[in-house]
Amino acid sequence: MFECGFTFCLGKANLAVGGKATLWYALFVVCYILSMVLLARAIKEIPIGTAYPVWTGIGAVGTVLIGILVFKEPATFWRLFFVVTLIASIVGLKMVH
Repeated sequence: MFECGFTFCLGKANLAVGGKATLWYALFVVCYILSMVLLARAIKEIPIGTAYPVWTGIGAVGTVLIGILVFKEPATFWRLFFVVTLIASIVGLKMVH
């Protein structure tokens, strides 16, 4: 959630000006720190070779979906195809853990 949150905040900050942009950047930093803290906790239970790819994959999928749903980026066949491929890879990595 925080992995996607910091990219969302960065996108909103890019569209804002003045105090609103500063607020979005501050939320970006909070989400980023929380994301890293949670990743650090995860690698205490899950090998880093599994945890990090799953973490980045979830962030990538979430960010693509946020881009499509919130920022009105195109939802082309190939974008969705590769998101599904990425999800399958994440599930596969978790299954072989």
